Amino acid sequence: MAQMTMIQAITDAMRTELKNDEDVLVFGEDVGQNGGVFRATEGLQKEFGEDRVFDTPLAESGIGGMSIGLALQGFRPVPEIQFFGFVYEVMDAISGQMARYRYRSGGTRPMPITVRSPFGGGVHTPELHADSLEGLMAQQPGLKVVIPSTPYDAKGLLIQSIRDNDPVIFLEHMKLYRSFRGEVPEEEYTIELGKAEVKREGKDVTLVAYGAMVHSSLKAAEELEKDGIEAEVIDLRTVSPIDYETVLESVKKTNRAVVVQEAQRQAGVAANIVSEIQEKAILHLEAPVLRVAAPDTVYSFSQAEEVWLPNYNDIVEKVNKVMNF
Repeated sequence: MAQMTMIQAITDAMRTELKNDEDVLVFGEDVGQNGGVFRATEGLQKEFGEDRVFDTPLAESGIGGMSIGLALQGFRPVPEIQFFGFVYEVMDAISGQMARYRYRSGGTRPMPITVRSPFGGGVHTPELHADSLEGLMAQQPGLKVVIPSTPYDAKGLLIQSIRDNDPVIFLEHMKLYRSFRGEVPEEEYTIELGKAEVKREGKDVTLVAYGAMVHSSLKAAEELEKDGIEAEVIDLRTVSPIDYETVLESVKKTNRAVVVQEAQRQAGVAANIVSEIQEKAILHLEAPVLRVAAPDTVYSFSQAEEVWLPNYNDIVEKVNKVMNF
């Protein structure tokens, strides 16, 4: 096992698939010689050449259209959208074309495109860089939406995403890129898409989270343990499709749940999860299912970011509410 940051694990995953399959192409704004704004593709152009790892113009719509054309010609494109707040420029290619193509062609034309993009708050980026827009993607049938929370998961999920014949939106939380290291196998491995993981076992309440909020939930669980509350923490890893089986199994054990997301309350996927729990496990619940989320405003300027973003104290507060209901 090697000790890797998440950004190193992501680079390693792309390197693995570039070696394994000559049809894999990596491209985007500044991903070539510069290695991307976060250095996620650092060294890949030098290793695999300008025909397989290359820069594009600053035009997300062009990146999306080219990805579709390459996929139809048998390639496996791995385009990067430099920040996911810029996804609006490429929405037609993603939601109007990539997501529909397998259905449109009667299953005869796969769309093996993995759109990588950083997102997420807590790093004081300018406007339009940190927005959590995974809910827009999860609401579009035909797309798979993956959000890793650890270096180990990032490598395994990205390799599996690149090998998948459906379009995958692979979102990488910026705060997790270099905030810690984890054990990552140096050899190739995959993690099944659409499969959640129990990151911490407990018996009193279920915390459902994804991305950076997994770590906030784990910290909240540590604080709650001091008061004798054992919280089970589930990392969704994939927010479309969602592994409801794992979530419901946990809720039927703990009888209480809090769903945690960084996105605004009206955004993200928390509302869908709350609805699913209350439709399929209401007789197991001893309290309403509560949510932790950001306020329903546009993303704050960086000066107010720490106040605006949800944190582990917010999670502890909601858990205490369901425990004392």
